[in-house]
Order: sequence, then C-alpha cells, then structure tokens
Amino acid sequence: MTSRAVPLSSLGLTARAGANPTITGIAVDSREVREGTLFAAMPGSRVHGAEFVEKALRMGAAAVLTDAAGAEIAAEALAGSDAALVISDSPREALARTAALWSGGQPATMIAVTGTNGKTSVSSFVRQIWVEMGLPAVNLGTTGVEGAWAAPLAHTTPEPITLHRTLAEAARNGITHAAMEASSHGLDQRRLDGVTLTAAGFTNFTQDHLDYHETFEAYFDAKAALFARVLPEDGTAVINVDDAKGVDMAAIARARGCDVITVGRDGGDLQLQGQRFDSTGQDLRFAWRGKSYQKRLNLIGGFQADNVLLAAGLVIACGADPQEVFDTLPHLTTVRGRMQLAATRDNGAAVFVDYAHTPDAVETALAAMRPHVMGRLVAIVGAGGDRDRAKRPLMGQAAAQNADLVIVTDDNPRSEDPASIRASVLEGAPEAMEVGDRAEAILRGVDALEPGDALLIAGKGHETGQTVGDDVLPFDDVEQASVAVAALDGRLA
Repeated sequence: MTSRAVPLSSLGLTARAGANPTITGIAVDSREVREGTLFAAMPGSRVHGAEFVEKALRMGAAAVLTDAAGAEIAAEALAGSDAALVISDSPREALARTAALWSGGQPATMIAVTGTNGKTSVSSFVRQIWVEMGLPAVNLGTTGVEGAWAAPLAHTTPEPITLHRTLAEAARNGITHAAMEASSHGLDQRRLDGVTLTAAGFTNFTQDHLDYHETFEAYFDAKAALFARVLPEDGTAVINVDDAKGVDMAAIARARGCDVITVGRDGGDLQLQGQRFDSTGQDLRFAWRGKSYQKRLNLIGGFQADNVLLAAGLVIACGADPQEVFDTLPHLTTVRGRMQLAATRDNGAAVFVDYAHTPDAVETALAAMRPHVMGRLVAIVGAGGDRDRAKRPLMGQAAAQNADLVIVTDDNPRSEDPASIRASVLEGAPEAMEVGDRAEAILRGVDALEPGDALLIAGKGHETGQTVGDDVLPFDDVEQASVAVAALDGRLA
C-alpha cells in the first residue's frame, strides 16, 4: 500500500454531495481496505462487490465507487457512514482510469495484442526485438512480466489496480517500452481502459472462452473493443488480414481514425512471400511495402512467421526503422511453453511442448510442425474442466486429423470428472489411445518415437501445475518430457 494521500477529485472522480475526502489507497478486495482507501465495489458474475461495502467501511474506507445497483445494495451501510459515494454508469472503466491516475505512470511506449492464439508469442517477440535494438523493454501476460524487469502476474490481463501498479513500477525501474496481452476477459471488463497505447495488434479469431462470452458475437465484440475503444485515435492498428475477422478489425480501427498496418500471406503492407523449412527452423522471404527481404528464423512452426511479422509490424508502428527491426529477427527465441523443444531422444526424435488449448491452436501447431518432421507426428491432447465443453470433441478431432498417433489424457480437470472430459475429447478422436495419467501419457508418447518422429504435448505449455479439484499439483510438461526421455534412453543415474 502506497503512502500517498490525494483528494478524491484528483483521481477524476466526483462524489455525491460534493464530498472530496483524502484517498490513501485503492482496493477491490474489502480485505485490503485500510484507513482512507477508495473501495471499488464492482458488479460480478456471482456476487456484487457492494455486498462487501459494510466490511470495507468498518476497515476505514473513505469512499466507495460503484454503480447504481451497487449503491442500492449498500444503501443501508452507506447511510450510517461519512464515506463519499461515487456512482458511475461504467464503474469498471472508472476504476481503470482511476487506477492509472493513482499509480502515476507507465512505460512511454505501450502496445497491446489481442486474438485467440498467439498473444503471448507476439508480445514476447515485440519485447525481444526492442531489446535487440538496445531498448529497455518488458512483455506482460500469461507468463508474467518478462524482460529487463520481471514480476509475477496472476492473470493474462490483470485487474486495473495490479496492472497500473505493475506498469508504474516498470517505468520507475527504467522500462520505456512494454508489450502486453489483451485478453477478451480483460477487454470486456475494461481492465485496459486506462492504458495509453501507441499501437495494438490482432492475431486471429477462433473458438474459445464461450463459457464466459456465451456467443461468438460477444467474444468478437470483446476483442474488437481494443480497436473500437482502447487504442487512441492517433494510434496504429496492426492487423493479420489472413484471418477472416482481420478485415472487420481493420475496418473498426479505420472507422475510429487509426492508422492501419496490414500483415498477411496473400497481401498487406507486410507480406510473407515464402518459407523454407528444416529441422531447426525456417528461412523467410517477405516484403515491406514492396521491398523484399530474406531472413532466418530459428523457430519451429510455420505460424511463428505470422507471429514474428505481426510483432515486427507493431515495432515499426511505434516508430522503429524497418531495416533495423528485420535485422533482429534471426536472434529471436521461442517463448516458454510455445512450440518449445523440451527434449530430444538418442535416435533424434524431438519432443515439443505447446500451450495449444483450442481446436484451431492444436490444428495450427500440428500442421506447422509437419514440414519440419520426416517421420510420424505424435500428439498428446486433453481439455480443461469447468471450461467450454463444446470444444472438447473438436480438440480430439483437430489432433486426429493432423497427427499420426493421438493420446488423450487429462489437462486441468478442475472440479469435473476427468474420465468424462476424456470421453468428450475421444468423441472427436475415436481411434486415439486413452491414458488418464498425464505423466504416463507423456512416457508412452516418448516411447513411441522412432527416428525422424516428433511428439507434441499440447495444452499446458508454460504451466507448472495441474489443477485437480481445489488442488494445484506440481506438474511441468517440459520437465516430464525430459524425465521420460532420460528414463527411456538410460540417462538416469
């Protein structure tokens, strides 16, 4: 908790009856309220934060920010208090902008990336390009804060208080450039509304998170908010126009008045013209506004070229010289848990770990690996519990249609019966092998590898735990792959 103390009005908020108390902190959790705190009572999916206003007032809250429904819920508690009341039609937006003013800073150059797949890779590649150019940079998202300054994060797009505290700390530590992931949840809940962006990127749009958004239209609208609302009118949108929704995103950005850089294989300002694959990477030929370049990428997977070029477009959108940007590409490294080489068997067969946890991501990952592999492709897939049930058979189908051997196993079953989840996945891959225990599934997958083969362990990527019920058990796909290879090739002491 910061020791600052400022008038409520300096945070852009106007309270009922002209009240203007001194604020010493901001909190969305009543347990974190201290004397002088502004308590943000936000509407939630299960319970309204206003249910905790009474507790917040007992803890010393000086003001409450909520909506009309919240004010009604907390009316009795507020009536017996001197706390100021701020009612907003859009309380989440108000909280985001208040958190930005409270934290008081962010890196001077900020970009955000949205899309179903590729956000982590693109934001990491943006950060890597900046670092190669000598700029102090970080990326924020699924893997935490990485780069010239590091910190853990609990969510892909943190809630506004955490997000702006993190950005301010990064700036105080000398970070001038930051790339962040913009999740559909974060955009829908207006967590990014206080961030000042220079540019924003769009990767692709496929099925995911329908347990939260319920419809494709709502899911798309959430992602489109990055260009329709968050990116300033003088910002630049960098759009993958190979994706069918990319054209719509570009139109939304242009309607707002933003500049647009298009990236694609069939055309665009930054066009991928050709790829040549080998066992350790690929050579790219691409053009930037008519001028052709050829560069080496030491990355597995054809789709990585799309991610890298989108990242390059974002860095160019922030004012960098294109030639300087392209010269960094051979130095880029894979993102942890994204098409990561986990282990290699003595016979040369390789084991990769990837975060692919949607049908499209599984299909894309396997299809992208195929040109690098002389032998068979083996895939290990599963599906998470308490999440979109409709995609489970599609996960199995994507694996069955693109791999030579499929093993269906547990991912993060959470509160559901693991066997029922596997059964749903197997509907799409009826010929697949079923091995519930994930460690055993990895061992069997590695054991099946012959010279020239490759194994993709999909679903968990960088994660170091497996959620079963209410417990998070230690589990790392990369570590398990290494143990399996060591055991089968006799490397264990």
